[in-house]
Amino acid sequence: MANWFECKVRYDKLQENGAVKKVTEPYLVDALSFTEAEARITEEQTPFISGEFSVSAVKRTKIAEIFFDAGDRWYLVKVGFITIDEKTAAEKRSASLILVQASNFKEALEHFEKGMQGSAADYEIISIAETPLMDVYTMKVME
Repeated sequence: MANWFECKVRYDKLQENGAVKKVTEPYLVDALSFTEAEARITEEQTPFISGEFSVSAVKRTKIAEIFFDAGDRWYLVKVGFITIDEKTAAEKRSASLILVQASNFKEALEHFEKGMQGSAADYEIISIAETPLMDVYTMKVME
C-alpha cells in the first residue's frame, strides 16, 4: 500500500511578464517516511527548477488510492463506502479519499466511475474538488 506525502516546494518562478515571483507549489510523493519524501521531491524537482529551492513542508495524506489517466489536473474524490453490520443490520459509512487525474470535472467523474468498475462495494460520492497539486510521483521500482 502506498504512503502518500504532500510536499510543498518553494522557489523563484519566472512569470509570463518576465517578473520573478516566489511561489510554493504542492506535489504528491509515494514514500516510506518523511525523510524519504523530502529526498524524493528534491530529486524529482532538481532538473526542472533553475536556481535555489526548498522543501517548505512535508505532510502525510489520507489518500487511499489514485486513478491515473490523461489530464493535467488532479481531483480529490471523497467517497462514502456503505457496509452493513451483520449483528445489528445497521448501515455503516466509512469515507475514503481517492485522487483522480483528469482535464476537467466531467472527466474526473468519468475516470472515477471507470476506476470503480468491478468493485463489489456500495459507495456514494460525497464530493469532488480540484486540488492545487502540480504532479504526483509514484514509487520507483529498482531493477
